[in-house]
Amino acid sequence: MDLRQLRHLVALADYRSFGRAAEAINLSQPAFSRSIQTLERDLDCVLVERSSREFRLTGQGELVLQHARRLLAGSQALHNELTQYNGLTGGELRFGCGPYPAQLLVPEALAEFIQAHPAVRISFHQGDWEQLALWMREQQIEFLVADSRYFTGEPQYQVQLLRPRRGRFFCRIDHPLAQHEQLSLRALLGYAVVGTRIPPMIRKILADVQGEPDFNPTVECAQFDAIRRVVMRSDAVGIATMEALAEMVDQGLIRLLEFADVPTDDPGLQLHYGIVSRVGYSLTPAAQAMVEAIIQVDNRLLANTTRPLQERACSR
Repeated sequence: MDLRQLRHLVALADYRSFGRAAEAINLSQPAFSRSIQTLERDLDCVLVERSSREFRLTGQGELVLQHARRLLAGSQALHNELTQYNGLTGGELRFGCGPYPAQLLVPEALAEFIQAHPAVRISFHQGDWEQLALWMREQQIEFLVADSRYFTGEPQYQVQLLRPRRGRFFCRIDHPLAQHEQLSLRALLGYAVVGTRIPPMIRKILADVQGEPDFNPTVECAQFDAIRRVVMRSDAVGIATMEALAEMVDQGLIRLLEFADVPTDDPGLQLHYGIVSRVGYSLTPAAQAMVEAIIQVDNRLLANTTRPLQERACSR
């Protein structure tokens, strides 16, 4: 067994086809098949269910795949740390973030990182907290930026808190609800609600206010741009952070909805951003530099978003 064979197994799992996987890694299909067969022989197990009409790994194949991803990630991490030992002159950085940090916080920090370290290759994965946690367990990412409440108190994670963000309901400017100054949360029952997966503690608060068993978006999506587009082209009501919505509010594109029965100062209704990494695993120099950039941008955004929306609009 060697890393090359493990890379072939990962490619096979990703592309779910011997032919497509062989093409992706620039091997002939017979040579690729021999590599997988050699790995099976070396490990004394069957990795692929060849009798099935659909591609499927065996139980042993799934187990080997998990270890293969971790071993390959560890190999890449070692390469990155050696490359970056005397400065950020190369190597890779892989991290993840939730949909709302991806709207403003992470791109701003990424721009500063690229400006300072243009030789580092970067890949950041966007997803909900479950996907991010899985990618970090598989060592596909070094750290993530997301709502920290899913990770705080778990011994395998270490969390560096950022400032909390307030969530807001919003709609297009000519929406039927846009003309109402004070609404009850039950007014949303007549409309589709579009947003990301809502943390259970926030769902409970909103469900209690609404007098319903639970509160879930009608359409659940991990991409903020898709949420925004749906809201702008329908009577759906969206949920996002104030930070993500500020520019559209300034431009007069959307209306923020106010609900008389939803407490605006309840900390339970805020998203508690944090930088999450694994205990016992040191971050590469590139990851450390990216974390520092995120913290610096977070502090700068705090100063900006505490100014009134009208003042920011006038300063542009």
